[in-house]
Amino acid sequence: MERSLLTAAMRLPPVWSVSSPIRLAASLLALFAGAVPPLMAESASPGLPLAASPEAEGFSGPRLARIPALLGRLVDTHQYAGAVWLVARDGKIVSQGAVGYSDIEARKPMSASTEFAMMSMTKLITTVTALTLWEEGRFNLDDPIETYLPELAHPKIYVSGPSEAPVYVEAKRRITIRNLLTQTSGYTYGFFDSDPPAVQAIYGKSGWMGSRSNAEFLTRAASLPLLFEPGHAWNYGINTDLVGVLIERLTHQTLGQAMKDRVLGPLGMTETSFSLPADLSRVARVYHKNPAGDLVGDDRKRSFPFESGGGGLYSTAPDYARFAQMLLNGGELGGKRILGRKTVAFMTSNQLRNLEDPQKGPFFPPGFGLGVRVRLDNAADYPTLGSAGEYGWEGIMTTYVSIDPAERMFMMVLAQHQPYDEHQLFESFANAAYQALEK
Repeated sequence: MERSLLTAAMRLPPVWSVSSPIRLAASLLALFAGAVPPLMAESASPGLPLAASPEAEGFSGPRLARIPALLGRLVDTHQYAGAVWLVARDGKIVSQGAVGYSDIEARKPMSASTEFAMMSMTKLITTVTALTLWEEGRFNLDDPIETYLPELAHPKIYVSGPSEAPVYVEAKRRITIRNLLTQTSGYTYGFFDSDPPAVQAIYGKSGWMGSRSNAEFLTRAASLPLLFEPGHAWNYGINTDLVGVLIERLTHQTLGQAMKDRVLGPLGMTETSFSLPADLSRVARVYHKNPAGDLVGDDRKRSFPFESGGGGLYSTAPDYARFAQMLLNGGELGGKRILGRKTVAFMTSNQLRNLEDPQKGPFFPPGFGLGVRVRLDNAADYPTLGSAGEYGWEGIMTTYVSIDPAERMFMMVLAQHQPYDEHQLFESFANAAYQALEK
């Protein structure tokens, strides 16, 4: 048994509850005997069933133990406050657990009921909600967004000049819904170093992140410039937030209600919403290191004051696991079909083949579908083990999900940490999951 795993389990109440030494010992023995220990903390989410053993689903139990060992080391060395992880295959959990704390100061351990600011992992749920409307014929992918949101007609491209007197040219192409879903519209977020300083200032002064509703967000976004012609390149930006506005306009509902009716409710995802829970102690604090090297947590403010389709949801590991499994199943879970299987296949196929200039900004993936990165066939483009066709996304507060149809599995690790993915957590975690596959 690796020492870091044992010390993490004993000192931090992590992978399993340490409410009694007997339960701790039983959980450790279960792990190394090949059983899948349940998360001990209560969660209202139905989650997914446990595998009889990792070996029954083609994994090595001892090799899966490298996941809590890895995360335990990061907690032991004060690199992260804590994390929750989950790996499932064929609809059954083969490895799950929690290490460290959601609140160091309160000595509150991470658990299945810990709520996380999912940030950009919200984008997958927004995209799926939009695609339910596409299946109903409510819009076509190549429709100009101005057909539904006339506020976005006549977009302008930043050319030069300071933020006080920018030089714009009107775009020759209209922004399509496909452009928004594939991050190829030309919009940015306005806080990347790769953005021109004037564009950063223009986006910052717009106050779009402080919008109190999607209607207000749309008004602010309508004044923002593009970086390039729609469809010219890939650049990460406010695109999925605008998809959220489109959903509201088409359904005459709030984005949260549309999600609940079309995705969250049918999947039984009772712990996923844009609102903080009444019990704020359930929400993991976001930690960063101060100049002295100490982990310092935030004060649990809501990520966005509006229902941001690009980053506003809170969720738990068991809840989001149901969403990931639905996608892995081709759009269905527990007899509830959310999307057609051909829609999921289309959503998760690479849409970037015809770009004139593929990369313009940070986070560029070699392949990207509708709302998700897509792994292509070239291993040289990737730092992790994986399969062609694997897809998923990440959140800026260090949350990660990856879904692999070829291996019939998905994996997820949730932390709340800045800077994003410090110490290459996602790479190490994905490799630790894949190296345990035996069949």
